Amino acid sequence: MSFLATTPLLGMRSSLSPFAALLSLVGLALFALSAPRSHAATPAAIFDDIKARSTPDELYRLLFALPKGGDLHHHGGGSVTMEFVIDYYTNPTRNRGQKYYIRTTVAPLIDTASPSTNSSSSTATPPAPAPALTPDVLFHVVREAAWKNFPPALRAQWKLVTDLTPAEKAAWLSGLKLDQPGEARDEFFEKTWWRLGPIFGDIELAPELLVENMKAFGREGVRYLEMQTIPAGYSDRDGRPIPPDEVARILRARLAQPDALATAVTVRFQIVVIRFLPHAEDAVRDAFAFIDRHRDLFVGVNMAGREDNGKGQASRFTNVFREMQRKYPRIPLAIHAGESDEANANIRDTLLLGADRIGHGVNLLKDPATYLLLRNGRYLVEINLVSNRLLDYVTDPQQHAFPVLLRTGVPVCLNTDDRGMWDSTFTDEYFTAVKNYNLSWAETVSLARASLVHAFLDDSTKARLLADYEKAVTAYEARYLTADWRNAAATVAPVVSNYGKKAFRLTAPVNLGDTR
Repeated sequence: MSFLATTPLLGMRSSLSPFAALLSLVGLALFALSAPRSHAATPAAIFDDIKARSTPDELYRLLFALPKGGDLHHHGGGSVTMEFVIDYYTNPTRNRGQKYYIRTTVAPLIDTASPSTNSSSSTATPPAPAPALTPDVLFHVVREAAWKNFPPALRAQWKLVTDLTPAEKAAWLSGLKLDQPGEARDEFFEKTWWRLGPIFGDIELAPELLVENMKAFGREGVRYLEMQTIPAGYSDRDGRPIPPDEVARILRARLAQPDALATAVTVRFQIVVIRFLPHAEDAVRDAFAFIDRHRDLFVGVNMAGREDNGKGQASRFTNVFREMQRKYPRIPLAIHAGESDEANANIRDTLLLGADRIGHGVNLLKDPATYLLLRNGRYLVEINLVSNRLLDYVTDPQQHAFPVLLRTGVPVCLNTDDRGMWDSTFTDEYFTAVKNYNLSWAETVSLARASLVHAFLDDSTKARLLADYEKAVTAYEARYLTADWRNAAATVAPVVSNYGKKAFRLTAPVNLGDTR
């Protein structure tokens, strides 16, 4: 008998004995306790509803508005929107009147002054080698001072960046991104960085591009950037090196200016060592000494570079890291490891160096003993989903280690790596994670929280950023994770990347490259 069918009995007390009436009331009470109740939807339930019913554009807008923590795996030069980079190269107002040359032809250099050693041949002598640090890469950019030092035959293969045709400029922009079929790690490691040119080592312009990037990350709700840089790699417009301590002073002063503070993005730096270079051990020594002098701004040492280059294996650096750890008070380490197709011991060997964080960790599950060591431990794995896909380290997203690590207790966070070269945003990382791995609301929030917990920050700054993040999450839940989420999503104006547009089939226009 249904509840509605029994309710009339309550109005017929004269026909029931007291005992029967009592039994009826008890039964009614028990039925009421067992009946389904209407609960206010929780943020977690609303988030599940959003995943189930939102369009790609709606989900993208809501994830754009999502509070984010820190980008801990962040290469300075590769992270800025490449349209901004080209604008700085070609706009005299932005580059303060500097001139840059770009290679538009790659052809052998013929020494016409020397006769051929083969008298029976009418061909010239073999091509002369290009000057040092000038690889045969189309759209490689150099300063005017460097270009003037080239031999005339090489100089003729370059032109002013302001003289490029529209087609050449478009090809240059494409060459700064992995945006064509078949482009992957060889293109990225061997060519794209040369095309980026000297701008991120320019002591006048690099700090300005840093603030531009802080503004972009601030729009996405990011609170903290831990940027990888090389203080010894900065120079002036004529190519003269700037002392690293002066670099620290200039960066510190720029970050204290009102426009940088207005971004509400906190910045710290890691010193990155290119691991396969001949004198990388000396670079490690220099990095430790420099950080010890500038601990307020420089917070950690990293090592980067292709792991398939046998000269850069972590085990090579065991002695120098032991040497530095005996000499200096603790300096945190966040080191690339496990960015590899095959199983190897790089992550384990990197932990033996003293690493606190592992960059990428793509092959971690192929090393069961090290994986068990990281479970429910203190070592964070910095996940870079878009990077791993475009460099073909993970061709099938369903085979990525990330969701397994997340759900088996290995601390993880999302990062952008070289988002300028991926033509992507931090929101793209979250969209990829939520859609491919069905993240719960608690899992989504945990990623940003982990990035701040494992940031190389002093205790007071870390506590402030964590408190700010938790407050922002509460406000986000109240604003967007409600029954009215669809209307709330419509109020968000996201930055949409070319990567996101193509990968997620968004209908919103791409506006990532808008220079203003």
